[in-house]
Amino acid sequence: MTKAEIVTSISNKLGVEKSDTQEIVNHFMKEVRGALESGENVYLRGFGSFVIKTRKAKKGRNISKNVTIDIPAHNIPSFKPSKEFLDEVKTKVAVT
Repeated sequence: MTKAEIVTSISNKLGVEKSDTQEIVNHFMKEVRGALESGENVYLRGFGSFVIKTRKAKKGRNISKNVTIDIPAHNIPSFKPSKEFLDEVKTKVAVT
């Protein structure tokens, strides 16, 4: 599902203009991104958590030059679904 499909679905279900819905979705994503960029985690009860994970420094290889490179420690955004969300997906989505 794309952002446009999400906007259309919400707009149709709530009877709100697509432009208004798109603005709300964009602001929601900006708020989540802004919180993570400032070091805060975002917790949405019943849905999940957007958290920052720290990756340790490690050695890597540039295979085209056949040299070892140092990859510094860094932070990455991550999503952890809530238990309810996880259980629903497990029971409602068929294994392919």
